[in-house]
Amino acid sequence: MKLALVLPGGVDRSGEIRIIPVFLALIQRLAFSHEVHVFALHQEAAPGSWSLAGATVHNAGARATAWRTLRAVRAEHRRGQFDLVQSLFSGNCALLATLCARWLRVPIAIHVAGGELVNLRDIHYGGRQRWHGRLRERLVLRGADAVTAASSPMLELLSDIGVVGEKLPLGVDIGTWKPREPCGRDLEQPIRLIHVASLNRVKDQAMLLRSLARVAAEGHTFHLDIVGEDVLGGEIQALCGRLGLSGAVRFHGFLRQSEVRALMEEAHVCLVSSRHEAGPIAMLEAAVTGVPTVGTRVGHVAEWAPVAALAVGVGDAPALAAAIVQLIVDERRRLTIARAAFERAIASDADLTAQLFGTLHDRIAGRRRGRRS
Repeated sequence: MKLALVLPGGVDRSGEIRIIPVFLALIQRLAFSHEVHVFALHQEAAPGSWSLAGATVHNAGARATAWRTLRAVRAEHRRGQFDLVQSLFSGNCALLATLCARWLRVPIAIHVAGGELVNLRDIHYGGRQRWHGRLRERLVLRGADAVTAASSPMLELLSDIGVVGEKLPLGVDIGTWKPREPCGRDLEQPIRLIHVASLNRVKDQAMLLRSLARVAAEGHTFHLDIVGEDVLGGEIQALCGRLGLSGAVRFHGFLRQSEVRALMEEAHVCLVSSRHEAGPIAMLEAAVTGVPTVGTRVGHVAEWAPVAALAVGVGDAPALAAAIVQLIVDERRRLTIARAAFERAIASDADLTAQLFGTLHDRIAGRRRGRRS
């Protein structure tokens, strides 16, 4: 089968920076048995092409992105016909992928992987803030041959706009992110916490720090590692100082996967403070490393709680603080949750993700061939 994968980016030619690891793992596995062409909309400013994970990446560039992508897909189709187009986000990415699929008269599958279905007006986030965004999602998703999402909350958002989606988790590559069984911690030492996410409004690190200020006020000691690119110009670091947490929090900025893994192995609890998540992947990476997650009721945090995670209301700093304290004072519960999370993450790894995508692609491509015959 010849596949066209359309995505905004996350497929840097280095294979290490500006990547989305779960997508890279998927591409690599699909390329084992299929001819895979990845059409990246904005990976680099200039148009270009390179090999990555067994696939060919076609980068459209910053100018005339839609037209360049359409032309690149059409040109490759002439060299050998595509069987299917897969968009790995909805929004404008899926709209363009749909145009390509309709032009080539092949099936289109869309995986909703971001904030395409939400409307957080106060922080100007989400694909449904304006009427044309809401119309786009309805038309594109309802017209797709298949729509998938990684978590149950995402399927609920799809249902809200009249779209029936299929659950298809994006798993961790346990070949590179080696599993580590949950293990106990030294109770005489401060608990080590980790938060992996870009510093932005959606991830809501301000709420996270306010919750930790409450934890500190109750007399609990901790060390928090925050990993992620800062797009707020030092705002979160300044708040950390005002809350008196500078001695307990370290901001690492962007780190490579191997560096994130090293910090994760030192951690005892992973923290998620997001207002919206389709996953999050950091939670799965933590689970594979034997680290449980406490977080807001989004994505996998919501569907794994209370057995394999602790979940609180979005924006609820007091509740998040209380949940963190639960795992600080109750080591047995921390390990029980870590074990349940570990088992779930291992059972839904990158191999399963590729298998499910492969089954999906075979089904809708076969259905289209059946109609033609």
